[in-house]
Amino acid sequence: MPAGKVKWYDTDKGFGFLTKDEGGDVYVRAAALPAGVTALKAGQRVEFGIVAGRKGDQALSVRVLDAPPSVAKAMRKTPDEMIVIVEDLIKLLDDLESTYRRNRHPESRTGKQVSTVLRALANELES
Repeated sequence: MPAGKVKWYDTDKGFGFLTKDEGGDVYVRAAALPAGVTALKAGQRVEFGIVAGRKGDQALSVRVLDAPPSVAKAMRKTPDEMIVIVEDLIKLLDDLESTYRRNRHPESRTGKQVSTVLRALANELES
């Protein structure tokens, strides 16, 4: 069974093209996708049968070999951007620590700043 990658796929129109590992493109319709799969993502690895159609090769019985790329991972901040967030958090936590060492609670504004940066870092680490 030939293998390749998804070149592109339009979910709204229900078709797209696959690129064979050996070279060349193959037309793919939504009807060729496995049960439960409604879309393919560019770069996704697939296996498929081929039949000669009027306008060229068409894929039959597509089998998805790997999960689609994660949107969350694609949107992740770069390590350089994360350094800035971590440095800001360390500075805020140092200031927070000194406030507590003086036997005081932080001001509301400081608490909001710390919690905002903590949430941003947690969201990035979870994605």
